[in-house]
Amino acid sequence: MNISNTADNPSGLPGNPGDYFATVIDSVGDGVIVVGTDGTITLYNPAAEEITGFSRRQALGSAFEKLFSLETTLLEMVSKTIRTGITISDHENVVVRNTGRITPVAVTCYPLMRSTGENIGAILTLKDITYIRELEAAVRQADRLSTLGTLAAGLAHEVKNPLGGIKGAAQLLERELTVDSDLREYTRVMIRETDRIDRIIRELLDLASPRGLKLSPVNLHKVLGDILLLQKEAVAGRDITFVKQFDPSIPDILADEEMVTRLLLNLIRNAIDAMGDSGSLTVVSRVLSDYHMAQNERRSRMVAIEVCDDGPGIPPEDLENIWTPFFSKKSGGTGLGLTICHKIVAEHRGMIKVESDQGHGTKFTVLLPLIQ
Repeated sequence: MNISNTADNPSGLPGNPGDYFATVIDSVGDGVIVVGTDGTITLYNPAAEEITGFSRRQALGSAFEKLFSLETTLLEMVSKTIRTGITISDHENVVVRNTGRITPVAVTCYPLMRSTGENIGAILTLKDITYIRELEAAVRQADRLSTLGTLAAGLAHEVKNPLGGIKGAAQLLERELTVDSDLREYTRVMIRETDRIDRIIRELLDLASPRGLKLSPVNLHKVLGDILLLQKEAVAGRDITFVKQFDPSIPDILADEEMVTRLLLNLIRNAIDAMGDSGSLTVVSRVLSDYHMAQNERRSRMVAIEVCDDGPGIPPEDLENIWTPFFSKKSGGTGLGLTICHKIVAEHRGMIKVESDQGHGTKFTVLLPLIQ
């Protein structure tokens, strides 16, 4: 990238050209860091501050090698570009550690040259790709669930017919026994367990068989309000408080109301179950203005619904398994509820993610396209 020594004001640029270009750099959404040949940072825009966690005051005049001592890949890229004058990119393997948070970034390092060809440093651009990584993970999970769902559908159909025969035989046997027979308890167990297996099979078929979305304008706040109203009645007698933080500016979204209701009801019930006899449930809605997803070749902002509880949290070793079918730590649970939630979100071209701090609670976040 060349720079010129001329101070002439380019045609059409308002005011001082130095101020103009500084405003342009500060307005760029990607982080921009300029490093001189001596390794000193000479420019640091607001996006770089956000991504790295270092303020402009901390960065300017500091040695790049000292400030980013933990990021060996960045150090190697800047050093090689300054030394050789070549452009280097890495969109896969670079992370930035920001106050304990690891942010994946796509990086390109350009040589900074005068118009004479003299190399006077390097320009480093950083793009936060956290959401891209999350979306890729969501797509991989959806693919796995689709494959598993096809297998589950075939299995469910094969099991359903003999299961009905077992239940029918148990019911006939129960009728043949006297009221005071000890064997009636065994038949009741058989009938109860066949009903439980039948419920699992129905959920498997829900997971495996897409019924097609019935899209219509959906008022998320009405859906959430109705769910919370019913759940307040369900937990009467328990010391559980409900907190709503809704963004009133969110319009109706285009979605399948029945499926979205099932999704949110499942998440809210899980949160209540996790808290036991006491706790606080917080439901938040907000618009993510900094995140977009392609939607039929147009860009659509996302609406986020957060369901937070202050229960015991999810152990780290269980977090990666919660979307896996039949994985459940809940007594009597089938382990399919969150898998179906993931499927509903994927069918709406959204995302669902979970954050949990063991001992301090769990937050599920659902992202859905906001089409206006």
